[in-house]
Amino acid sequence: MRCPFCSNEDTQVKDSRPTEDGAAIRRRRQCDKCGSRFTTFERVQLRELVVLKRSGRRVPFDRDKLARSLSIALRKRPIELDQIEQMISGIVRKLESQGEPEITSETIGELVMEALAQVDKVAYVRYASVYRDFGAPSDFADFIAETGKNKGE
Repeated sequence: MRCPFCSNEDTQVKDSRPTEDGAAIRRRRQCDKCGSRFTTFERVQLRELVVLKRSGRRVPFDRDKLARSLSIALRKRPIELDQIEQMISGIVRKLESQGEPEITSETIGELVMEALAQVDKVAYVRYASVYRDFGAPSDFADFIAETGKNKGE
């Protein structure tokens, strides 16, 4: 593993343990050259996923992009980083287990919406406002009213 600080190729694993959900291995590493320490995660990847965008473009699935969008929706919300990581792992597992190498961006968006609805309603509405392209304050009210009807609230 290359050191992110000095780009040295030689690093040593100092500690290795599974993450809380058991979906990854967390490794603490130290660079032999500069002595810096950093953490890496090793995950099982069942297959290479390709995202089919609304425009028709095909791009490789990016777990980090998924993590960034969830982090934005959950910013300043009382959600632990481990919970976010579990949501990401769950979404990725669902995508990989569908058996299709190509997935639509809509499928990803709907899985994110499902996960956020279970964890934090405010983050759910935040994500929906971007995902569904809200253009006016009334769009928020309509969405909240629709969500309440669908769940019998």
